[in-house]
Amino acid sequence: MSREFKFLLFLVLAFALVFSGPVSAQEFISIATGGTAGVYYPLGGGMAELINEHVDNVNATAEVSGASVENVRLIQNQEVEFALVQNDISFYAKNGTEMFDGDPLDDLRGVALLYPEIIQIVTLEGNEIESVYDFEDKRIAVGAPGSGTEANARQIIEAHGLTYDDMTIDYLSFAEAVDQLRDGHVDAAFITAGIPTSAIMDLAATNDAKVLEIEEDIIAQLQEDYPFYTSIDIPGGTYSDIDEDITTVTVLAMIIANQAADEDMVYNVTAAIFDNLDRLAETHARGGDVSLETALDGMPIEMHPGAQRYFDEQGMEY
Repeated sequence: MSREFKFLLFLVLAFALVFSGPVSAQEFISIATGGTAGVYYPLGGGMAELINEHVDNVNATAEVSGASVENVRLIQNQEVEFALVQNDISFYAKNGTEMFDGDPLDDLRGVALLYPEIIQIVTLEGNEIESVYDFEDKRIAVGAPGSGTEANARQIIEAHGLTYDDMTIDYLSFAEAVDQLRDGHVDAAFITAGIPTSAIMDLAATNDAKVLEIEEDIIAQLQEDYPFYTSIDIPGGTYSDIDEDITTVTVLAMIIANQAADEDMVYNVTAAIFDNLDRLAETHARGGDVSLETALDGMPIEMHPGAQRYFDEQGMEY
């Protein structure tokens, strides 16, 4: 190869580099979810796919985690870019209450609400319970100690003018609570989960189960005290032998980010998800519950500016 040809080749390569511009760096982002058997992990995986398809130069992955309580700390510490959590847990974390007592996580910001995780208060016919008002001197299962379900139970009981001192409290998992109900060792149980909940389906298949309604005035009081609650009806037929709609309250799964996350990146991620909800619905049944119309209902913490910009463009108010 002649010296002249080498020089010409050098000039061609130099011009190519100048006029092609800088190569954009790939940004890697993580979405903290939950265990592989839950809803958060597959739904987060579906979100990651949409982000990878519709946001340039971003590589998103869904990460297995311990779910809500762990996830808010991951966001606070900037160990992940996004996380799926319950909106009541984000409220407690931001305000330093309940399991975060005295330890507020100030940097949490909301991106969007996703789907309901419904508070179901289940009992059996014959237990002489028609309402939470009837819990006095009864044995009540309220979820695991320090769990979101336990906090829901305590708040709802107190909204009815009662306290744990008025009843016998058992801290039980959903499966344990249903077994104890079936065996007559507890009289009612709180279960916070998507519907239909398999534990309640199993109970209703072999026993005369019923889910208690929460009265409208109690719902109004809860919403005044705790901004993460919203009213919801469990459709009749969700569980065998329960034919009528049941009014109760729900907390919501949501997606959060750190306040320091880049505004344009959060905007683009929000758009990738909410501009493609038909695709998200294909990844998991709960993905079909995500909608633009309800994306801000029950938002318990300050919005991230990037997400706020997207919803402002859609004409939605927070």
